[in-house]
Amino acid sequence: MSVEGDLFTVLKGLVGNRAYPDIAPQNPVLPFIVYQQVGGQPINFLSGVPDKRNGRFQINVWAKTRSEAGSIIRQAEDAVRLSPTLLADTLNGALSRYEETTGWYGSQQDFSIWFTT
Repeated sequence: MSVEGDLFTVLKGLVGNRAYPDIAPQNPVLPFIVYQQVGGQPINFLSGVPDKRNGRFQINVWAKTRSEAGSIIRQAEDAVRLSPTLLADTLNGALSRYEETTGWYGSQQDFSIWFTT
């Protein structure tokens, strides 16, 4: 399975399967999660290529209330860190967000994940 597939498997149960790579669909049901790779730390060899890669993955939770978004991002952090397939480290604490246009509350957090290519 791909790292994105592994992330979906770990996150989907927190929001009733509403975990999406990159962007949410039009008019999504709250709460939901969006995840995407936003960088990483490459490994460079003098000869050949590594069998592992590192990605910086950002997880964004969107919900109707601040407390719901905060609760879900804490559950997501625990699930990602405890997953034996993701090999993840938390890179920062959760950031709170508010989307004025939609009235949604959000929480965002980044993780370093090692995966096999």
